[in-house]
Amino acid sequence: MFRILVINPGSTSTKLAIFEDEECKVSQTIYHDASELSKYAHLFDQYEFRKKALLEFLEKSGYSPNDFSAVVGRGGLVRPIPSGTYEVDETMLEELRQAKYGEHASNLGAVLAHEIAKLAGVKAYIVDPVVVDEMWDVARLSGHPELERRSIFHALNQKAVARRAAAELGKSYEDVNLIVVHMGGGISIGAHMKGRVVDVNNALDGDGPFTPERSGTLPLTQLIDLCFSGKYSKEWVLKRIKGNGGLMAYLGTNSAAAVQERISKGDREAELVYRAMAFKIAKWIGKMAAALKGEVDAIVLTGGIAYDQRYMVPWLKDYVSFIAPVLVYPGGDEEKALALGVLRVLRGEEVSKNYKEEAEKWQRTKSS
Repeated sequence: MFRILVINPGSTSTKLAIFEDEECKVSQTIYHDASELSKYAHLFDQYEFRKKALLEFLEKSGYSPNDFSAVVGRGGLVRPIPSGTYEVDETMLEELRQAKYGEHASNLGAVLAHEIAKLAGVKAYIVDPVVVDEMWDVARLSGHPELERRSIFHALNQKAVARRAAAELGKSYEDVNLIVVHMGGGISIGAHMKGRVVDVNNALDGDGPFTPERSGTLPLTQLIDLCFSGKYSKEWVLKRIKGNGGLMAYLGTNSAAAVQERISKGDREAELVYRAMAFKIAKWIGKMAAALKGEVDAIVLTGGIAYDQRYMVPWLKDYVSFIAPVLVYPGGDEEKALALGVLRVLRGEEVSKNYKEEAEKWQRTKSS
């Protein structure tokens, strides 16, 4: 039996869990008050604060660092790397401490995991960070060499549900072609070909369908005109693309559940906007089907919006069922996905990867 501590820091919370093999024995979401977090000028300044909460969780749960076979943290904004389970090393830690590739709460995951693992004398890992990049070279070209498409998506949950779907189909992940659609505050749609995400929209920076709070791909010339109109700042425009776009811009809410409630009460505007979001998602599924040359074993819907069996899921099935069977796995159990990634390594089913080596190999391959 392997006991694994899982650490998943978010912008206003820290999710913690203890797994014994595949079974979650203890879990807790610690919410951090915004006024408390506002005391810290930089994200990494929160380290001691989050570490204290983590140690209190262990004490209250009756565990000490010595009780664990391994510790895993949510992977943060690191260099582009292939999918897999990575051992935390000094190169990764230094880059995360410096926020070399951007600041995000998930950057603290690897650093906190390393601290606890060091106390226990075991290894710390990350699994499938958001910057996993397995895209084909042809998928990177946007139409202009100064604007390269980037792979930023819900890699952890997409990979986890893809493995689950493959098992349901009686195959291994490396033997199937899937289109995986993660629908939450951001929406990412990936073409999974034989264990590799060969194309995916950048779910963070304005690529893909519009979402509860992001604008997605916009009419380019109109966007340029708006930017140079002299009416708006760069910050204002960026906020409209990420934060105040999508459902938020059209309907004044980023809650899909609230929109569903409005539709149920006869709100025709809410229905139009929500249907338009489904329409955009369906078109991107079609794009990924083309990337896979029509050879699709299943379309997988996941994320919080996949709970919507009244509107979104039926609408999407109506649009795309002709491509392949649609499988639905609502939500996104990131803690379990992290634990399973480490468990595969501990059981010898998978070999952990070296971050520095894989990042440098990725760069050499891309440059060649």
